[in-house]
Amino acid sequence: MSSVTNRPAPEAGSIPDLEFGVDGAEPAEYAASPTLVFRLRVDSGGRDIRSVLLDVQIQIAARKRPYDTAAEGRLVELFGTPDRWGDTLRTLPWTRSTVVVPPFTGSAVVDLPVTLTYDLEVTAARYMHALEDGKVPLELLFSGTIFYSGADGGLQTARVPWTGEAEYDLPASAWHDTMNSHFPNSAWIRLDRERFDRLDAYRSREGVPTWDALVDSLLEEAGDA
Repeated sequence: MSSVTNRPAPEAGSIPDLEFGVDGAEPAEYAASPTLVFRLRVDSGGRDIRSVLLDVQIQIAARKRPYDTAAEGRLVELFGTPDRWGDTLRTLPWTRSTVVVPPFTGSAVVDLPVTLTYDLEVTAARYMHALEDGKVPLELLFSGTIFYSGADGGLQTARVPWTGEAEYDLPASAWHDTMNSHFPNSAWIRLDRERFDRLDAYRSREGVPTWDALVDSLLEEAGDA
């Protein structure tokens, strides 16, 4: 869990200085597609907030964790061989979303749903898939608009600067658990339409019942044990 620091009492009528944290993340129940829900915490330093239209960017701070030999092998397509990681290991953009924070005084916690994909052509998905355990170091950047009460009680607005940020170590198991709840013991391969149609026609022509059986058959023909 990331933390929000204690701050002195704000001056009346001043623009609220928001601070952010993440209290946790877990798979969404009953979601139509794999979805991970982050619990964002917003602290206004005791101010009355009418609402916040919050723009959130999440990125993976890949340099902030160690990697075992197995993970290094699975990450070669993203970063090259480990001997080059001093130059190639970099922060990866993951997703961007918008959430509305309802009225609160002092602090509030709001859910931020993030839809996941098993398309391993997507950089963040390939990175997550490569990690079997440990933490995924995340950086969350915030912007948007604050609606708050001014000194006279009237509605005021102000921008949330992009300097608003929080860090969170997402358990790698949270991503895998979310994906496994929708696609148990499965993975995905992207093919262009022409190759898919050729494979589908071959499967129908040969009477192969499933795609797994088709792959097994082709591997056996190729002499792969």
